[in-house]
Amino acid sequence: MALRGALRTELAEAVSSCKLLVVGAGGIGCELLKNLVLTGFTNLYVIDLDTIDVSNLNRQFLFQKKHVGRSKAEVAKESVLQFCPEASITAYHDSVMSPDYDVEFFRQFTLVMNALDNRAARNHVNRMCLAADIPLIESGTAGYLGQVTVIKKGVTECYECHPKPTQKTFPGCTIRNTPSEPIHCIVWAKYLFNQLFGEEDADQEVSPDTADPEATWEPTEAAARANASNVDGDIKRVSTKQWAKSTGYDPIKLFHKLFKDDIRYLLTMDKLWKKRKPPVPLDWAALQNKENISLDPPHNDASPMGLKDQQVLDVQSYAQLFFESVHILKAQISKKGDSASLVWDKDEAPAMDFVTAAANLRMHIFSMNMKSRFDIKSMAGNIIPAIATTNAIISGLIVLEGLKILSRNIEQCRTVFLNKQPNPRKKLLVPCSLDPPNANCYVCASRPEVTVKLNVHKVTVQTLQDKIVKEKFGMVAPDVQIEDGKGTILISSEEGETDANNDKYISEFGIRNGSRLQADDFLQDYTLLINILHSEDLGKDVEFEVVGDAPDKAPPKPAEESSKSIANGSDDGAQPSTSKAHDKDDVTVVDSDEETPSSSNTDVNMEGTSLKRKHSDDEPVSSKRKRLEPQEEEDDEDIITLD
Repeated sequence: MALRGALRTELAEAVSSCKLLVVGAGGIGCELLKNLVLTGFTNLYVIDLDTIDVSNLNRQFLFQKKHVGRSKAEVAKESVLQFCPEASITAYHDSVMSPDYDVEFFRQFTLVMNALDNRAARNHVNRMCLAADIPLIESGTAGYLGQVTVIKKGVTECYECHPKPTQKTFPGCTIRNTPSEPIHCIVWAKYLFNQLFGEEDADQEVSPDTADPEATWEPTEAAARANASNVDGDIKRVSTKQWAKSTGYDPIKLFHKLFKDDIRYLLTMDKLWKKRKPPVPLDWAALQNKENISLDPPHNDASPMGLKDQQVLDVQSYAQLFFESVHILKAQISKKGDSASLVWDKDEAPAMDFVTAAANLRMHIFSMNMKSRFDIKSMAGNIIPAIATTNAIISGLIVLEGLKILSRNIEQCRTVFLNKQPNPRKKLLVPCSLDPPNANCYVCASRPEVTVKLNVHKVTVQTLQDKIVKEKFGMVAPDVQIEDGKGTILISSEEGETDANNDKYISEFGIRNGSRLQADDFLQDYTLLINILHSEDLGKDVEFEVVGDAPDKAPPKPAEESSKSIANGSDDGAQPSTSKAHDKDDVTVVDSDEETPSSSNTDVNMEGTSLKRKHSDDEPVSSKRKRLEPQEEEDDEDIITLD
């Protein structure tokens, strides 16, 4: 079935003998596997940790309803072999970040193609391909937007050559005291689920924040006025989970605490409401008797018509949904035992009902337009709607770039952007030349080095390991030693070897301003030198900052040149975000369930569906493309032009 006749003999032979690894068997991965075998690739390896969910079936066409719950990689292999039985496909139901897939594993391949959906895995595959010196084709989609780029050690930028935008987070006092957007209420509702039924996290507290710097009311006066909030329900200021358990998860008592007592307590913080509309507490009994209370909700964004999940209900209905979902979740956690906890999942109906109800009740209290279950699921689940045709286009472009590499014409490879609408030159697909490696990249430079600003008296070894070395710099199993002439081991990848150091401040090991650390990840074959810059002037809640180029490195590029590098479109964080430029757009979500654009040059910021661009919406291309406009005529064969 393969279309080998369309390829030159030499290229067809290279395709048939190519040993290729596909990382990811989801939206792009399914389309890509189909394209590869029909092009003539017969020696394929595919790895994916996920299992098939019902929500995948509308676009991941290799899967059917009977496959729900099974390994994506295994079922993708079975499905492809049905229409291309001569192919040799090896499937791994596993994480590509497992130590089993080391540099030697990657070296066996001619080419690696990414179809991933999270930044950590992308960072890891990028480093493994650099270490193995294997070409990598990176890709991503988000809604109607997509992108493909090629990464080759020493020839092009790597995935980490430029910093990616961090997810937008919200101050705790905004979530707990003064929500102003629906997303704030949705985040609060997800926190509430974890506080009641999941694993408690001090950073996800939902009760009023008395430490809010804006709420500088007189404590003695407020205490007297807040007394009323402790009378109804005999509520003590204890942890949310403790109190909920003491009531037997009574939904009415929970309702009164969350939507009446806590709100009345917030109203005692006078200064919060001088320039804001104050919240209006809800009363369970009053809601059950519609004739005795005026509950005219703000204008909502949807009519009662339409699909059930797309309807916006009234306050009474959301109160009833809250009541019912608490009962179901209480039964679920009771079955698991006293110390058990639940994990929030957007595809679990009771969990989704709980967040929908709690978020909408809070929106109503703070005079916001309530949202449908569909909209809340999109925001709470961090979903950018997946478009099957986008995946199909991007997977086709991946194969085309792969054919260029196998033809040994890597200089003809491009980063290709798929836009939502044609630009003024009527181009929907816009190719850009690949940039050379960033000399100051802390991953692919000849001697990777960074400078980190932190307070050595406040940062623990645990923070250094988890938040800096692993989370920020993407190492999987790091070993960190101090360059003090003694080779003092601060962090070891051997389990338990340096656990005694975890709670100690790094200053206790002689680390001070100007100290240097060497971090090694032997799995990634990666070494990073970290220069410590001690500072006591970091912002509030800021534990550390990466302050740019390390000492003795080349100066940064001129402003006009650096402007071409727009931050990566992928945002894998777990929190929803918003953009001030698009307040009217309420779909403010991140980290799609599909693959998000990944090259360091993309102009699409997937922190939300709002897009950050240097051009107007009518010309959604990066400044880099503008620089290359004169070259694009010679690449017309790669461009779709709409008349």
